[in-house]
Amino acid sequence: MPDNLHNFRIAVYALIFDDGRVLLAHRRDIDWWNLPGGGMEIGETVEEATCREVKEETGLEVQVERLVGVYSKPQKQEVVLTFRCRVTGGELQATEESRACSYFSPDALPRNTLPKHRERILDALLNQEAAMLRDQLRSSIEDQQLGEDQLL
Repeated sequence: MPDNLHNFRIAVYALIFDDGRVLLAHRRDIDWWNLPGGGMEIGETVEEATCREVKEETGLEVQVERLVGVYSKPQKQEVVLTFRCRVTGGELQATEESRACSYFSPDALPRNTLPKHRERILDALLNQEAAMLRDQLRSSIEDQQLGEDQLL
């Protein structure tokens, strides 16, 4: 088997709530809102990667509080860890990676919020003691092809 079939990407995303609203970043590369986060880099801990990604996408400094979910995305050879985080500093702002950042009520997310991220937000709102373990099997292309009325 080719070597790349054995490589998995690990991604980390932050769930940051303020007064019942969740923080989303509007990406510059595509017209989607998502939770702040992204791929881990070599040499980073999970916590370091989460804090770096949030800072790069939102300007905020955070502290990782707890694991909310582990999401398997086999179609992308990716495992996603999603954490509830608390803001400790920084200033919310647009960045090189995000054209805008804003807090939204979970029942009033922008229509173009990534469906997988909607699911992760709903999981966080369950406030379960143990982390969720979910398969997210739809590809990004399938997500983009969903009609707005079909988005979660």
